[in-house]
Amino acid sequence: MQDKLFSNCEIYEIKKDVLNSPIVFAGFVGAGLVGPLSVGYMIDKLGMEEIAYIRSRHLPPSTVFMQGRLRHPFRIYTNKERTICAIICEITLKMEGLYDIISTILNWIEKKGSHEIVILDGVASTTHDDKAFCAAEEDLCRIMENNGINMIPQGFVTGVAGGLLNECLMRKIQGVTLLVKANDKRPDPLAAATLVDAVNRAYDMKIDTSDLRKGKKKIGADFKELSEKYAEHRKTDSSMYM
Repeated sequence: MQDKLFSNCEIYEIKKDVLNSPIVFAGFVGAGLVGPLSVGYMIDKLGMEEIAYIRSRHLPPSTVFMQGRLRHPFRIYTNKERTICAIICEITLKMEGLYDIISTILNWIEKKGSHEIVILDGVASTTHDDKAFCAAEEDLCRIMENNGINMIPQGFVTGVAGGLLNECLMRKIQGVTLLVKANDKRPDPLAAATLVDAVNRAYDMKIDTSDLRKGKKKIGADFKELSEKYAEHRKTDSSMYM
């Protein structure tokens, strides 16, 4: 029991689902919290259900609650058709232990027959310009550009997003990150809406982002504490895009 409770990293499945080669969308804490905001919004609008959560000794001993409801901070969802999965993490992750977490995630999605993971994230900025960008292998970048999503010409990605993309290069999984400029000091629902709009164009979805855009004040209040924790974390150990 002791080893089970404090394992390096494992995915605990609430139900054993057979998935249909799903595309995986992932959102982690970053600038403007656009990762969790956009993925969380997709989960809600697509009526996705939680099927698993991630446990690891490398995660901080914390839980998340929204409107009084407790939930695991690192969760996995799927839609009714089992063609889409969503990974959402609502706590900051340190560099220590990321390799275990990354390997566990990719091993699991390979086992479930997935061949593509899309990471939604933000680039710290003082302004948002309603544009989405991408970083991926060349063929996928061309597809994105055909949908009005320009590639970032050069730079580097660190943290969990960078680790996932790097590991995808060595596996039979396409890795891509969709990026927007986002506020580096508070939650940025408008930037998150731009990300979801980019997902709509690139993956032929029809998720209405009007609620995300209209609810920016409430969303900002709900995620204020998490945003402040990210700001502290960013000073010493954060993901970065250049």
